[in-house]
Amino acid sequence: MTRDADLFDHPHLKLVQDGPVARLLIDRPDRRNAMDQSMWEAFPHAVTAAMTEPAVRLLIVSGAVPGMFCAGADIAEFARQSADPAWRAANAAAIRATQITLARAPKPTLAIIDGDAVGGGMGIALACDLRIASPRARMGITPAKLGLVYPLHDTRLLMELVGPAQARRLLYTGQLVDAAEALRIGLVQQVADDLDAEVAAFAASVAAAAPSSQRAIKAIVQRIIEGAHDDDAESQAGFDAAFTTADFAEGVSAFLAKRKPVFGA
Repeated sequence: MTRDADLFDHPHLKLVQDGPVARLLIDRPDRRNAMDQSMWEAFPHAVTAAMTEPAVRLLIVSGAVPGMFCAGADIAEFARQSADPAWRAANAAAIRATQITLARAPKPTLAIIDGDAVGGGMGIALACDLRIASPRARMGITPAKLGLVYPLHDTRLLMELVGPAQARRLLYTGQLVDAAEALRIGLVQQVADDLDAEVAAFAASVAAAAPSSQRAIKAIVQRIIEGAHDDDAESQAGFDAAFTTADFAEGVSAFLAKRKPVFGA
């Protein structure tokens, strides 16, 4: 996998592409990948760069160094800057932009949690479609240990995964849970001893399916999250339009010929 500098560039956020997979690597190991203001501001641009690259089918978010996902916000920066209302407003806006851009990205997204995902780092993982953890992963949401409050958007993402009671448990205590407990309560979807093999298999499955279907499915899921309960003119139009796409023609042709489909971007 090689870095594509034309897609995105930041000292601590690396966007690399390998065929249909883009990886957004958090790369600040001396601070356990803690996110400072410049990183929060840059993160949405990295996500957008991946989403607008036609060949990319899946965005993976992970730490650049094994055993390290993201320790959350840079608390040392908080200590220096948080007395300034203008800085607090800019920080909140940058974090929100990161979460919204990632949560509503039009293509599939996957967080690989190897090591600690804490606070804002866990928020980044929550904003991805799916999460795969290594056995050494630890996860927690710790604002209550700092006298802070977790944003409503991120809290909603947490509740959608684990339900209100487990969300309260995690938020009230700020405790870290291990990978097995995270899997049990639905915080992650899989724990894998061999992350590389599992991620490669998942990426291949995503790349083999119809991209137009995936984008439409993501949009429908988001509408349901936002309160839609039944089909309307927009969703029905999307259902009907699928029958006119090149992906549908290829899918049917491959099915009838008993071969694997080859979809476009």
